[in-house]
Amino acid sequence: RLFPEDKGRIVTIFLLNFFRKYVGYEFTANLEEELDEISAGDLNYKEVLARFWRDFSAAIGETSELRISEVLDRLDEALAPQLYPPREDGSDPRACPVCGSGSLHLKTSRTGGFVGCSNYPECRYTRPIGGEEQGGGDRVLGEDNGDEISLRSGRFGPYVQRGEATEENKKPPRASLPKGWDAATLDLERALMLLSLPREVGKHPEDGQPISANFGRFGPYLMHQKPDEAKPVYANLKDPNDVFEIGMNRAVELVDHKRANPGRGRGSAAKPVRELGEHPEKGGALNVMEGRYGPYVKWEKVNATLPKEMTPESITIEQAVALVEEKAAKGGKKTAKKAPAKKTTAKKTAAKKAPAKKAATKTASGETDA
Repeated sequence: RLFPEDKGRIVTIFLLNFFRKYVGYEFTANLEEELDEISAGDLNYKEVLARFWRDFSAAIGETSELRISEVLDRLDEALAPQLYPPREDGSDPRACPVCGSGSLHLKTSRTGGFVGCSNYPECRYTRPIGGEEQGGGDRVLGEDNGDEISLRSGRFGPYVQRGEATEENKKPPRASLPKGWDAATLDLERALMLLSLPREVGKHPEDGQPISANFGRFGPYLMHQKPDEAKPVYANLKDPNDVFEIGMNRAVELVDHKRANPGRGRGSAAKPVRELGEHPEKGGALNVMEGRYGPYVKWEKVNATLPKEMTPESITIEQAVALVEEKAAKGGKKTAKKAPAKKTTAKKTAAKKAPAKKAATKTASGETDA
C-alpha cells in the first residue's frame, strides 16, 4: 500500500491550486496525443516545446510573484477539512490545544509542512500535517517513578517524553520513534525501552570497554571504542528490535568485523586488492582496486575497468599498462601531455646553447683576422 507523506500532500495541493491546467486530465491527454504525432513524424517537437514553455513560463512568473504567506494561506484553506476536522465537543478545530488562545495554521520549514500555533514562539505547539489521523496525537501512556510518560507529535515525527519541561529541567528526556514503529499502538513498556537508551549490551572480552546499542540518524547501530582508539567504531544493525535484543556474541562479532573492514569512509582512501608494481615506462604504482561496479586498475588519476575475462588475480602488469593507456587515450588524461612537456624543455635548452656556440665561432674568427 502507498501512504501519502506530508510533503506529498503539500505538493499536490500546491499544483492543484497554482498549476491546475498541467495536472488536469485534458492537458495530459492532449499532450499524449501530440507525443504520438511527434513519434509518427506528423508534428514538429520544437513547436510543441515552444508552445508548452510559453504558457508554462508565464504561469511560473505569476506564481513567483506571490509571497510565501499568500501561498500558505491558500494551501491552508484547501487543506482545512483534513487539517482541522470537527471536534466531538463542538469547539473550534483551529484552536491551539496547548495555549488555548492561539490559532492553528499551516507552516513550512526545511523538513516540510506542519501545523503550528500562531502564538509562536510563546507557544511551541506543532504537529504533523497528518495529525491524529496518523496516530500521532499527544496522549499519556502512563507513569514511571512519578513521571508522566507521554507520546507527542513534533515536526520531525512522533516521540516519547518523560515528564514536562520546567525551569530546572528545560529539556526533559525524549526519544523519537524508530522507523516501522506505529505511534497508534505504542504502549508504556516500549516507550520506557526507548527512553532507557543507549543500552549497554556488555563489555568487550578483549578490552573490557562497553558495547552499546542505540538509534541514530541513519538507523540502529552498535558502538564500541578501544582505549587506544581516537574514534569509536559504529556497526549498523538491520532490525530496529536488535537494539533491545542483540546478545554479546553477535555484538562482538559485528563490531570486530566492522573494525577489520572499515570500508571507505569520507576522506579515507581505498586499499588495493592487488599491487602490480610500477609502470615500466612512466613510473607510478599500478594497483588493482575493488569498486562499486567491479574491479579496476588504477594508475595515478586513470581508472580502467577490468574486462570480464580478466580477474584481479590473473591480470598481468602488461595487460594493466595496456588498459590504462587505452583509457587515458580515450579520456584525454594528463598522461598524454607529459611527452610534449619534455620536448618543449629540450627545445628551450637547445635554443640557449646555439647562440653560445655562434658567439664562440665569431670570437675565434676575430682572433684569426687579428
